[in-house]
Order: sequence, then C-alpha cells, then structure tokens
Amino acid sequence: MNFIQQAYKGNNEWFHWVLTIMAVFAGWQILGVIPLTVLAIMHSANMAEFTAAAQDNFMTLDINKNLFLFFMILMFFFGLVSLVIAIKYIHKRTVTSLLTSRKSIDWKRFWFGFITWGIVSSVVIMGGILLAPENYVWNFNPVPFFTLLAVSFLFLPFQTSFEELLFRGYFMQGLGILAKNRWVPLILTSVCFGLLHGANPEVEKLGYISMVFYIGTGFFYGITTLMDEGTELAIGLHAINNIVAAFFVTTNWTVFQTDALYVDTSEPSVGWEMFFPVLVLYPILLFIFSKKYGWKNWKEKLTGKIEQPVNLKENYRILED
Repeated sequence: MNFIQQAYKGNNEWFHWVLTIMAVFAGWQILGVIPLTVLAIMHSANMAEFTAAAQDNFMTLDINKNLFLFFMILMFFFGLVSLVIAIKYIHKRTVTSLLTSRKSIDWKRFWFGFITWGIVSSVVIMGGILLAPENYVWNFNPVPFFTLLAVSFLFLPFQTSFEELLFRGYFMQGLGILAKNRWVPLILTSVCFGLLHGANPEVEKLGYISMVFYIGTGFFYGITTLMDEGTELAIGLHAINNIVAAFFVTTNWTVFQTDALYVDTSEPSVGWEMFFPVLVLYPILLFIFSKKYGWKNWKEKLTGKIEQPVNLKENYRILED
C-alpha cells in the first residue's frame, strides 16, 4: 500500500473526518491558546493593554522571548496530541500509518533530511551575512542563547511535526482517497500550507509576493512525501528549517523574534533569498533524495490514481457476509 492508501486502513465516513478536524482545532486553537493567553494577561497592566497586544499576537508585551516561544509552541503541541488521539480513537488507525507507508518509521530518513537541510540553510545564511555584513549585528548573549537552543531543539519539532502530519499526512491522505488521485492533494495541501502562513508578520511587511516562498515550500515538502511514500524526510526538513530560523538570525518584524546570534537590521524587502530556495535549493535537494532513495516514476507518483487496495475490499466483503 502506498502512502495515501494508508487512510483506507481506518474509519473513513465523513463524520470521522469532521470529528477529527474539530478535535484538532479545539486542541490547537482553544486549549493551546489558553496558556499563552494567561501568560499575556500576567504581563499586561490592564485589559486595554492586553486587547491592544492581542492584535499584534502579544509580541508587544514585555515577555521573555524564550518563554514566549515556548508558549507559542505549546499551541502546536496541543494540536499534535489532539491529532494523534483522533487518529487512534476516531479513525481507529495507527499513528505510523499517518507518518509513512513503511512498517515502521524510518528515522534514518528523518535525520538525513534534518542534517542535510541544516547544513545547506546554515551555509546560505552565513553567505548572506558575509555578502552584506552591514545589515547584521552580532547578538550573542550566552544564557538567553543557550536557553533558546534548548527550547528550539527540544520543542520546535512538536510545532513542525504537527504541521507536517496535519498537511502532508492527514489532509494529503484524506484528499487523496476523496479525489482518487495524487495531484489534487499535492496542490491543495501546498497552497493551504502557504496560506496558513499568510498571517505571519513578514507577509504584511513584504507583501503577498512572499507567499511564493511558503507555497513553494509546501510543494517541496509535498513532492518529497509523495515520492518517498512517507513524511520522514519532510518532518526532518521542516524541523531543522525552523530551528535554524529561530537561533541564527532574528529581526523585529518576523514571526520568530528570538535571542538569536544575529539581528538583521535591514529594511524589509523582497530579495534573492526569497526565491533562491524555491528555484534552486529545493530542486537540488529533490535530485539528491531521488538518487539516494531511488525515486522513479515521477509522473505516476505525483499525479497518478488512488484506488482502494484489493485486500481491504476483500476483507470488507468477508465482514459483510
């Protein structure tokens, strides 16, 4: 069974999908928001200040940056837990079937994606600093920085894993068995993934042209998942991407405002770094992955039909008899 066909293993009536989406939303956007809201209230002088800060995602409040990052991640942790519970008890599926078509999770794939993109993204960032050193200020402060490293490596993977399992896992599999093909879920999950980041402050600063990066990244993760028949590579790529973004360079206008090594003081603008990953780095990485893991039949893997496995159909007939 391929990756999308894993969804056939569980309960697939429409109400199972609705209940799961409701459960995930409740965990992510209701339960997950409560701790952050309580933290914001504790750091607000009055309700007027709290209300004003809420319009700016509480970033204007005088909250320790590492503490704020941790509470932001908690939202996604609650969402991830809700998704796992729903898969097990509503869909009656294994969590492994949400991650991969393999019998067990291939952690070597996760670490290959993690390390490869960690090296590439670090080199690109350092290259940008060397090319325009006047735009960067050294910001190293031992205690906040090493605290940030701990929070990033220990907890940011919860956020990125939630997004991958929701988009490249749950939605891709669900849309795949609904549309009976691969190209519809690839396009829809990639575009929706990009639109999810439309509320990020950098989109407001740079304009909607920045969505090229987010939607392009969604396609990169989606293609990787479909070609590799699992999310392990994508989860590794996404995890290290956000970790590096958190601890390497920060600005006062991006979603991650941290005690990073460098502060980018340049004015917000759309430059080569917006398009370079999508047009150059992602295709190179796909080529590397294809050689390492023997990817073939690209057209079939990315656009082919999805059918219910015969053995499952036979099992259903036996149960009906």
